[in-house]
Amino acid sequence: AIPSTSRSRRNEIIDLLESLPVQVRTLPGLSDLAEGKVKTEDLRKIDIDDLLGRDPVAPDPKLLKANITGKSVMVTGAGGSIGAALCRQILALQPACLILYEQSEFALYDVEKQLTNLAASLAAPFPAGKIIALLGSVTDQVRLERALETLGVETIFHAAAYKHVPIVERNPCEGVLNNIFGTYRAAQAALNKGVESFVLISTDKAVRPTNTMGTTKRFAELILQAFSVKMAMRDRGTRFTIVRFGNVLGSSGSVVPLFREQIGRGGPVTVTDPRIVRYFMTIPEAAQLVIQAGAMGKGGDVFVLDMGEPVKILDLAQRMIRLSGLHIRHADSPSGDIEIVFSGLRPGEKLYEELLIGNSTSTTAHPRIMRAHEKHLPVEAIQSYLQRLENMLAEGNSNAVRLLLLEAVEEFNPQCGNEDLLQLHRRQSMAAVKAP
Repeated sequence: AIPSTSRSRRNEIIDLLESLPVQVRTLPGLSDLAEGKVKTEDLRKIDIDDLLGRDPVAPDPKLLKANITGKSVMVTGAGGSIGAALCRQILALQPACLILYEQSEFALYDVEKQLTNLAASLAAPFPAGKIIALLGSVTDQVRLERALETLGVETIFHAAAYKHVPIVERNPCEGVLNNIFGTYRAAQAALNKGVESFVLISTDKAVRPTNTMGTTKRFAELILQAFSVKMAMRDRGTRFTIVRFGNVLGSSGSVVPLFREQIGRGGPVTVTDPRIVRYFMTIPEAAQLVIQAGAMGKGGDVFVLDMGEPVKILDLAQRMIRLSGLHIRHADSPSGDIEIVFSGLRPGEKLYEELLIGNSTSTTAHPRIMRAHEKHLPVEAIQSYLQRLENMLAEGNSNAVRLLLLEAVEEFNPQCGNEDLLQLHRRQSMAAVKAP
């Protein structure tokens, strides 16, 4: 019942309580009670955010406002976890208007409803008419350009992407179309219509990728880096910025809601491998850092967010079970409540994720944002790869698509079930070397 305490002290207390067979709950903050948002009886369960969240670093107001306050801002993939979190923080910064661009009708309906309610409750209420919901795909460049021009968009946060590793692994052509061509066409639309700032939301899975999803995101980074070199030759143009980070707690596809669901129905809780480790960050912190990093970009920057200490997924599962007031069932405790089973790594899944391709980084004005220094491809090479990919997509040739990704993204190292692809790639490479 000390909600104002620091996260580190809260974690110490939770650690002491974790071994006891009780559910742990927390009382809302005093400000929420005073404003009537919650009542004293609104105790809530200790959530995993309470365990993994860090004490926040005060944001820089200038960085937060630079690309947003008084500007027309678009968020692509606005109905997704990160997209919606960005929208919530953008609203509070008083943009001229906020454009929600989303291809899922239900996700767009849901996020618009949430934001309309939030807009009315802000200290300086945001006009509901300034929240504009647009249904469309980022692969539709004509639709995007019409929207950018009509609404005078100045800042784009490009969060739209397919991100579920196993699904993209089984549907590589769709992953390439959405993640690579969606980014290319959105960036080209931004260039053509004079958008000031374009921020790509990337992922740690783009670093030395072992799966198709991560490789498409790395290719998307390469596109923006190439565009930035092109822009450097002009006096004015769109600033392209890349922000790379790991898992966010509670996002769609995250292990946290999956574990919560599995615990709720009595288990078992499935962990792919007892050694698997991941970085985690809360959604609000990630969104706030993305906005600040985007404001620091000069063009072609790759910013990497400090994700804190990596977490063993097995430890995470065990803590979630115990904090639910339940016991783990295993050989030494056969009468326990919830069993943990190991399902094995999925195709393309790593034991450890990374945030940097090389070792070269520099600090920025923010202690939790680093600037990475990484090589990139010239725009001519990008254009050539895109033309070849487009032809392969037209044929629906998923193996050819993967082989081209192996060629274009030199760090791509397919794993788990892709041995045949690697052998074919090696044979083609050898044939190319022997050819006159």
